[in-house]
Amino acid sequence: MQHLCEPAPEDRRSKLLFDLNGHALALSRSDSDYREALNGADVVHVDGEPLVFASKLLTSTPVRERSATTDLIYDIAADAAAEGKSFFLIGGTEGLAADAAARLKDHFPDLIIAGHHHGYFQEAEEAEIFEKINASGADIVWVGLGKPKEQLFAVRAQDKLHAGWIITCGGCFNFIVGHYTRAPRWMQSSGLEWLHRLATRPREFVWRYLTTNPVALCMLILHSASGEKRQPAPDSNGSGLNLTQKSGQSVAD
Repeated sequence: MQHLCEPAPEDRRSKLLFDLNGHALALSRSDSDYREALNGADVVHVDGEPLVFASKLLTSTPVRERSATTDLIYDIAADAAAEGKSFFLIGGTEGLAADAAARLKDHFPDLIIAGHHHGYFQEAEEAEIFEKINASGADIVWVGLGKPKEQLFAVRAQDKLHAGWIITCGGCFNFIVGHYTRAPRWMQSSGLEWLHRLATRPREFVWRYLTTNPVALCMLILHSASGEKRQPAPDSNGSGLNLTQKSGQSVAD
């Protein structure tokens, strides 16, 4: 994971790190802009236990384990604090990103918080936000706007920002501040965190799971039947996290 804290390349083009779950896979089928964004990412990590399980049944190169974004942000924060790198958080309601930044600072006193911004803005306002982020000198930008908005924002920002990485994180800030709760450890280790989310936030997840997971499963079955296999890259971060560097094949094919 230490490579995420390396300086931005000389061409100043930020790298993109996106997550993939059943919702994302299904969305990629119906939204061509989102599909193109996923396929253009530098790193895609699997943040969905059903996809991990399906990969073990349907592919010869299964995903080793789920890489939860809610864990990833803490792991990267630990490295960033040690390396003197800074975060910029963008997303959520007014004050949420600021509160999440403060909580991260409590966990990692040496972490540099370059800035934060709420997630309620129009595309016409993005140039001003890009200027704010660049002026802050942020090394890593966390974008929590929800799919597909956060990925499309990241793509538009990629050539505008000086940060080394732009990482999408959905509702992660809500977990950091305690608005959402994580599943008990035994459920996380058993691959049942999705069930906890379904039980604690049914209005949000019942319809999503019913409408997206079957689509994602069908896509995986068809992909498996076609004989096309994605070759996984080695775990280059040494942290046990499943940060999978993309190969040449499109994730949504």
